[in-house]
Amino acid sequence: MAQISGYHHLTLSTDGVQEDFDFYTKTLGLYSVKRTVLFDGVIPVYHLYYGSPDGDASTIITTFPFRKPGVYGRRGTNQSRAILQAIPKGAADFWVERLNSRGVKADKITRFGADRVIFAHPCGIPHELVESDGDNRTPIANEARGISADHGIKGIYGAVVACFDRTSMDDFMTVALPLEKEADSDEGTVYRVPDASGVIQRVEVITDRESPQGTWTLSGGTIHHLALNTGDEENQLKLRAHIEGLGFTDISEQKDRNYFKSCYVRSPGGALFELAWTTPEGWARDEPPGQIGKTLVFPPWFKDREDELRQGLEAAEFT
Repeated sequence: MAQISGYHHLTLSTDGVQEDFDFYTKTLGLYSVKRTVLFDGVIPVYHLYYGSPDGDASTIITTFPFRKPGVYGRRGTNQSRAILQAIPKGAADFWVERLNSRGVKADKITRFGADRVIFAHPCGIPHELVESDGDNRTPIANEARGISADHGIKGIYGAVVACFDRTSMDDFMTVALPLEKEADSDEGTVYRVPDASGVIQRVEVITDRESPQGTWTLSGGTIHHLALNTGDEENQLKLRAHIEGLGFTDISEQKDRNYFKSCYVRSPGGALFELAWTTPEGWARDEPPGQIGKTLVFPPWFKDREDELRQGLEAAEFT
């Protein structure tokens, strides 16, 4: 049976480039890992990657800022609802104070037994920082931004998926992927994402029968997909065949993302999942190790479009 090991990344479509970059690097203290462009379609849009200094898998958040082309979606049900990142135990109060002092409304709550800080990206997408003691990853310290290792984000904790009927998601989550069901209550259903290193990462599924259907296309203000790490190509293709063989045929062929290879599958609850593995060169394919995320880079197949794409991108200062 093919296996997954933790998350690979989470991807959302946002609004302005500058506010997006400042939010993740200056407010949350993540590092710029890669600055490139949307590989699909013809619209010039940045694809920005944030995470640990070396771009470790399971720390990566990626965004497509859509303000310049003016493409916006609708947050709703049958769609991923919130981005969850892990923080050290006891760090929630630090983040509540830091976020509120920077004009980002933040509150501390408890859900599924874990203290967490709830707030939103400038474009409105909900985010949560979840205190996690089952996490041996080194916190992402960024002293230049005022964030020490005592409080830094450790990486992806998971995501919240909202759907009309969470029972329809159960076979997909436990048989197709497969994840381990940990809890099922009025709060929702929690699934543990397997991780060879023992890091606790989860998908939280909640019921929402009141909101309108959320947008599934790449469009500002929405979460696009949740990427799970298959580790290598063999596991990815085995898992793809397993999922398709169960009848979940809304699944893509493998796509080349330059730094990793991907397949995408739509869950019955609406959320889009990706199966991904990092290529041997990874982020250093077009930037030297230790210098990733410093320049605007393009995939080889856009060689003839670089000038056109540069001219079409929204202006921003990446400092």
